[in-house]
Amino acid sequence: MRIETHGQQIEITPALRDYVETKLARLERHFDQPFDVRTQLSIDKPDHRAEATVNLAGRTLHADANAIDMYAAIDLLADKLDRLLVKHKKKLVEHRRGDGIARSGDFG
Repeated sequence: MRIETHGQQIEITPALRDYVETKLARLERHFDQPFDVRTQLSIDKPDHRAEATVNLAGRTLHADANAIDMYAAIDLLADKLDRLLVKHKKKLVEHRRGDGIARSGDFG
């Protein structure tokens, strides 16, 4: 997994870069194939904003988060990306197996 971190009107310190990389490293457990994550950190007064785009094979996922400080925004972003990847993986598995709701007849 390759993580690019950019700042918009904010300097990305080594501490911020390391924090982003450690928080987003847990995303690797969902897929065996390599993928890219591009993060952008910015300040929208009074909040701090963290955005990320994940490029998987044939799919692009995007999430963003706002919080009082940058570290909290990165935490929220990592949680959102984790949920998105789990949801995407579940869709792939159901599509391959044919275990969708339409096939099971369990509509209600």
